[in-house]
Amino acid sequence: MHTVRGAGWEYTRWRAPGLDGLVDHLWAFAGPTVNPRKRVFPNGCIELIVNLAQPYRLLEGGGPALLRHVFVGGMQTGPMLLEQPAHQACVAARLTVRGARLLFGRPLSEVTDLHVDLDDLLGAAARELAERCAEAATAPARLQLLAAWLRARMRGDRTGRDDPAISWAVARLERSAGTTAIAALQRDTQRGKAALAAAFRDHVGVTPKVFARILRLRRVLGLLQGDRGGLAEVALAAGFYDQAHMNAEFRALAGMTPRQFLAARHPVGDGSTAAG
Repeated sequence: MHTVRGAGWEYTRWRAPGLDGLVDHLWAFAGPTVNPRKRVFPNGCIELIVNLAQPYRLLEGGGPALLRHVFVGGMQTGPMLLEQPAHQACVAARLTVRGARLLFGRPLSEVTDLHVDLDDLLGAAARELAERCAEAATAPARLQLLAAWLRARMRGDRTGRDDPAISWAVARLERSAGTTAIAALQRDTQRGKAALAAAFRDHVGVTPKVFARILRLRRVLGLLQGDRGGLAEVALAAGFYDQAHMNAEFRALAGMTPRQFLAARHPVGDGSTAAG
C-alpha cells in the first residue's frame, strides 16, 4: 500500500493481490475536504465507493441527487461534478470492465453515465459491505476488507458473464491506450461493425470507438498529472495527430481544456479527478 498525507488528510492506494485484471486498484481517503467541488473524468473503469461520511451531492451527471452509503459510478462518457462533504471518509475499488461484469452479472450499459446504489445491484451484500467497512478503524483494514469481499464475490462459476472475444478486444484497446484501429478488432474478432458495437455496449457500456476515445483521454490525464512532457509532446505520446486534435477531444470528454486541468488537478491520484 502507498499512502500520501497532507494537512489532516490521508490518501492510500493499493493493488490487491488476487484481483489482477479485475480491479485496477483500490483506494481510500479520509480527512477534511480541500475543494468543495470535484470534477470526475471518464477513465474506462467502473468505480465502487463505500462512503462512511456525509453524502456526496451529484451536481452534473446521471443518478440520484445524493450519493449516500455504497454506490457505483458506471462507465462515463463525459465529466461528472460532485459537491463533497466538509469531511470525507471513503474506501473504493476501481473495477475493470471484466471485473464489473463478473461482479454485477448484467450488461454494463445499464449503468453507463449513471451513479446507482449498490443495493439495487446486489441487495443485502452491499449493506453487509458498508457495515463491515464502518467497523474497521483504519484505511488499510478497510482496504483489506474490500479486497476480500471482492475476491469472494468474483469467485465461482461465472458462465455467461464474460465474452472471451470482447474481453480480448477490451484488453487490446487498453494495452494500446485506445490507439488500436477498430477495423482491426472487427477483423480479429470476426464480427461486423454493428455486431461488435452491440457486444461492446452490452459488456463494456459503450461502443469500441467511444471506449478507445476514453482510453486516450485517460492516457493524457495520466501524463498531465505526472508532468510528463509539454502539451505537444503529450498529444503525440497519446496518439493524437497534434495538440489541437488533443485539445478538442479533451474538451469534448472532460469539459475543460488541458491547461484548465493542469490548474485544477489534485495533488494525488492518477488524474481522474480535479477541483470543480
